[in-house]
Amino acid sequence: MSLKERVYSVLIVSAAESFTSSFSSLLTESRYMPVHIVSSISAAKRALSERTYDYVIINSPLHDDTGVRFAIDTCNCRGTIVLLFVRADLHDEIHSKVVGYGVFTLQKPTSKPTVATALNWMASARELLRKTEKKTLSIEEKMDEIRIVNRAKWLLISEINMDEPEAHRYIEKQAMDRCVSKKEVAEEIIKTYL
Repeated sequence: MSLKERVYSVLIVSAAESFTSSFSSLLTESRYMPVHIVSSISAAKRALSERTYDYVIINSPLHDDTGVRFAIDTCNCRGTIVLLFVRADLHDEIHSKVVGYGVFTLQKPTSKPTVATALNWMASARELLRKTEKKTLSIEEKMDEIRIVNRAKWLLISEINMDEPEAHRYIEKQAMDRCVSKKEVAEEIIKTYL
């Protein structure tokens, strides 16, 4: 799937209706859907507890918080890209606090072309996260397979008195002969002996 075909979910956190309507006008339905809008950090936390979003856009400050801690926390525990809009006089200070956590910042006021560029950068960052998530999942699946195969080997060692190399060869040969994965063979062995 090309980058232009991707659709990104968006959570906008802003107490200013003018910001929300202006920003929303940049989010075409063909590329950004669903777009959820809340006006406080507490509402944003509730929204994130119900689902994940590709992007979280925060217009700081809000009535109940500046949004800085929320931006950092969101980047730390989810595959979400965060863009934090801050006043120009606070931008450098806040940017230095959040950049190490992966939070993008823009000073306001800003222009639509700048926001459009920021959205493109966020798409690049999200795709990089997507690739990393796939690699992590692949590694976790491989580790799970190794654990199951090792458990089956130990059952063969304890129940049939095979040594470790024999148990390993047995599982590999069964998998090759039957055209199934070692994990499937190991799961059958575990079911048989447990």
